[in-house]
Amino acid sequence: MKLNKSGAEVFVFDNAPLDKAIGRTTHMAVAAHQDDIEIMAYDGIQKCFGREDQWFTAVVLTDGAGSPRNGIYADYTDEKIKEVRKLEQKKAAFVGEYGFLAMLDYESNEIKDRENRGPVEDLKQLISMAKPKVIYTHNLADKHSTHVAAALRLICALREVPVELRPEKLYGCEVWGKMDWINDDEKVVFNVSDHPNLAQSLLGVFDSQICGGKRYDEATIGNRQSNATFLASHNVDKYSSAIYAMDLTPLIKDENMDIKEYVKGYIERFLKEATEKIIKLV
Repeated sequence: MKLNKSGAEVFVFDNAPLDKAIGRTTHMAVAAHQDDIEIMAYDGIQKCFGREDQWFTAVVLTDGAGSPRNGIYADYTDEKIKEVRKLEQKKAAFVGEYGFLAMLDYESNEIKDRENRGPVEDLKQLISMAKPKVIYTHNLADKHSTHVAAALRLICALREVPVELRPEKLYGCEVWGKMDWINDDEKVVFNVSDHPNLAQSLLGVFDSQICGGKRYDEATIGNRQSNATFLASHNVDKYSSAIYAMDLTPLIKDENMDIKEYVKGYIERFLKEATEKIIKLV
């Protein structure tokens, strides 16, 4: 394994050899920042936790240097906060028993630069070694531009690897902005009710973010509970906690499919359903 950035790191919680660690992957998450994975990809984490036949691999693209800082972290330099955020991500990987963790150490601007081939080549290498069946990433309507860029770099990488190495499913999940606007028949709903203690613990290790003025831990758990409760208006709750996603698999099944039009289709179908309801009732 030869990653492009000198500051890139890998971590294996159980000290398995690297080739074995990444080769056992069944579920993978590719995220822009440290803690994004624990927010958006808990479905994969809980499915693999405590299992010997399913393993979770986490890939973080950026270095965390742009993080807000407060409290004990207020005077930390960019280099110091990068060290803290990498350590926090390793803690999460240990708590969640991730089979493999890769932190690629790019700056946000490098991820957003479509001409920078580094992230794409790193992802192609990791995917070819891991051969995941399922990949979770950011949804393409996320409010955060680095999140959208991360998903686009991943889609580019998946379109360039051989078809037999592409996952069976690619999901774009919630982080910045809820996805309850997607029509119910198109909404991917992950039941993440299992191991609530694990879910809370994973979010809680990112102390630099929480003390930085953002209660991501409380907001994430609350959003999942809200998703579960408001999923269906006329039925009792099936889950106690849920994550929403859009299915991005068609974009890697057909590399000629227009990404903009694919996302636009979700929006247009939501608009159609909303306006038809008003027309019917007005």
